[in-house]
Amino acid sequence: MKIYIAGKIAGDRRYRAKFREAAKAMEAAGHVVLNPATLPDGLTDGDYMRICMAMVDAADLAVFLPDYQESRGAMVEWAYCQRIGKDCAMYLDMKKGE
Repeated sequence: MKIYIAGKIAGDRRYRAKFREAAKAMEAAGHVVLNPATLPDGLTDGDYMRICMAMVDAADLAVFLPDYQESRGAMVEWAYCQRIGKDCAMYLDMKKGE
């Protein structure tokens, strides 16, 4: 399954480690992970959102990290997923099921 990870990036100095940990857990379960934290620095907010929305579209499932509600971008991704009927899950719920 292709899984997109959504969560707070801007303003979180630890975001790369947080996203990497989630990606490793999902990859260990056999999934292909679309991880926005691996995008290069130096793009505009608009660039990041366009790329991330394409990643959401390509994914089978969007997984939201616990802090996603603190992120304007992740909230846009959440709303988009709800609007188009994309399957979503909360990362904490997935970890409980391991």
